[in-house]
Amino acid sequence: MRRRTGTIAAVGAAFVAGVVIGPIMGAGAQEGGRAETYRLLNLFGDVFERIRAEYVEPVNDRDAIENAIQGMLSGLDPHSSYMNPRMYRDMQVQTRGEFGGLGIEVSQEGGYIKVISPIDETPAARAGVRPGDLITHLNGNSVQGLSLQEAVEQMRGERGTAIRITIRREGAERPIELSITRDVIRPQVVRFRMEGGDIGYIRLSSFNEQTEAALRRAMQQLRQQAGANLKGIVLDLRNNPGGLLDQAVQVSDDFLEQGEIVSTRARRQEDAQRWNARAGDIAQGLPIVVLINAGSASASEIVAGALQDHRRAVVMGVKSFGKGSVQTVMPIPGNGAMRLTTARYYTPSGRSIQATGIEPDIEVLATREDATQQAAARRDREADLRRALRNDNAGQQAQQPAPPLPPLNLPAGLLERVQRQPAEGAAAFDPTRPETDHQLQQALQLLRGIAAAPNPQRRAAR
Repeated sequence: MRRRTGTIAAVGAAFVAGVVIGPIMGAGAQEGGRAETYRLLNLFGDVFERIRAEYVEPVNDRDAIENAIQGMLSGLDPHSSYMNPRMYRDMQVQTRGEFGGLGIEVSQEGGYIKVISPIDETPAARAGVRPGDLITHLNGNSVQGLSLQEAVEQMRGERGTAIRITIRREGAERPIELSITRDVIRPQVVRFRMEGGDIGYIRLSSFNEQTEAALRRAMQQLRQQAGANLKGIVLDLRNNPGGLLDQAVQVSDDFLEQGEIVSTRARRQEDAQRWNARAGDIAQGLPIVVLINAGSASASEIVAGALQDHRRAVVMGVKSFGKGSVQTVMPIPGNGAMRLTTARYYTPSGRSIQATGIEPDIEVLATREDATQQAAARRDREADLRRALRNDNAGQQAQQPAPPLPPLNLPAGLLERVQRQPAEGAAAFDPTRPETDHQLQQALQLLRGIAAAPNPQRRAAR
């Protein structure tokens, strides 16, 4: 038995070493020496062998190892995780802009699955799933004890197959049962239309490989429709959960002539990166309003922060989600990939929005109820996720305070005309009727006011 234990311990240690020995050895040598690192790896091997020998039912070695790796990564923060080969393939398909499932972006909270945002025109959105919903059961089985990846894997499946989900919703007296038929999710990442013949409306629902190219096509078609009548652009990032960093950089670059877009800072100073804008503004200097809310996360916040810091756009709505970390996907040949948080990102002025979010220049609530539900809104953000990374603005500001943002410089009296919340008795929001969208209507009013002002001053990039 002793020889077998030693063999299994060595195999377990070698497997773990093959995945993470580089960073672990570097950290271990600094903190307690290699002997301590090897002792801990042997501990893993001992536990692994005890499970194989004495668990009440036979254990699949691969499942046990993958569960151990998943636990190691998910214990770091809410966004680091292990993907087995199938999950990794699914992630690659989703990044390309097509995947099978329900069409929701989720996180994990208190053992339940929390909906960050349903994707437009998907089975989940059509079934009435809302941001902030807690999914408690899948096909009648509790999600307690499932990792986020395991729950996501259960929700995905072949087109035409159905799944029952149980939702706990703020304000609902009892759980909500929904039966949703899976579909091939091909989210239309960019939607656009003219508002009133003079304002272009562009909604980005996510940032995948198709986003920036689709944005350029939308802008071109809006110009063709409006001609010289185009007075401004509304860029709607509400409930956009984010996506690819390079797409966020390209979208920001599309509206900036120069200056920094975003920077990332990793554990080692030499791994820091910075992205700068190139000349060329697809909106040709037209005023822009960016709409955000608590469902605007990650790449959405990069775009909103870049345009806000350069005063290229007025950011309107409510505070964003606050996911200011960068995840790097590291393939493990033959064994899927690991998604590891490797850096924080910073807006051009040096702000980290991790766990704080982007504060709008002008706060405008979607409904009157929002004014009395601030506590509920706070629970829907990054800062409330377990093991969320802290915000390091205080430490950075102590060394080199970020400069204050330039003033908005709006035409006199225009800001005072913006209504913070809908009028009493206003029609309830209906996504098929833009006139019921209070935040959008305030954005349109602001843009028309800017365009009507004599000699409107164009905002220059830093």
